[in-house]
Amino acid sequence: MIIKKETFQFLKDVKKNNNREWFNANKDKYVAANENFIAFTQSLINEVAKFDKSVAGLDAKSSVFRIYRDTRFSKDKTPYKTFFSAVLMGQSEGCGVAGYYFHLEPENSMLVGGVHATEPKALKEIRHEISSNGKEFLKIINDKKFKDTFKIQGEKLVKVPQGFDKEDPMAEYLKYKEMMICHSVADKNILADDSISYCTKIFKAMQPFNAFVNAPLI
Repeated sequence: MIIKKETFQFLKDVKKNNNREWFNANKDKYVAANENFIAFTQSLINEVAKFDKSVAGLDAKSSVFRIYRDTRFSKDKTPYKTFFSAVLMGQSEGCGVAGYYFHLEPENSMLVGGVHATEPKALKEIRHEISSNGKEFLKIINDKKFKDTFKIQGEKLVKVPQGFDKEDPMAEYLKYKEMMICHSVADKNILADDSISYCTKIFKAMQPFNAFVNAPLI
């Protein structure tokens, strides 16, 4: 399974023509592109399940986000997203808050893991895990392969959150309100014949980080 060039072209076209008239006139192109993305995501789920059993059995249709934007509370009233995206979240006892996110967008594709917009209670548990097991956490994020592959991103507090020692050796990491690990993907790699293998390799490299984050939650 590959991401077709036509799928990429559709996303470029919708960016230039982000209106309902154009979209409705080109609905067949959207349907084909969306089906391609869903099929690719299903192949990705099947590969990730080989090393992370928590995603086994996920249905790609349920994992893929809608292209239609919710404009009710936004100043930007363009009706469509200019990208396709999907999140692979674990199920049942293997499920935490850290999963695998795939973002397909010409010149801005990325693979993301870690924590985003999680509940305060879960975030507090993750912070306790980082504080209590700092050496293990640092071993994961300071690994050369990890550092060469990912950037840690996310909104941070100015001060160490309440309930934690401001002198904690892990203080800077405790300030994160969200902690995502991101890998940018070049268009040539997304469109290559081995793109599934490429994405799977990156997601597999995320797994130790995701497992650490999810440990106190499962």
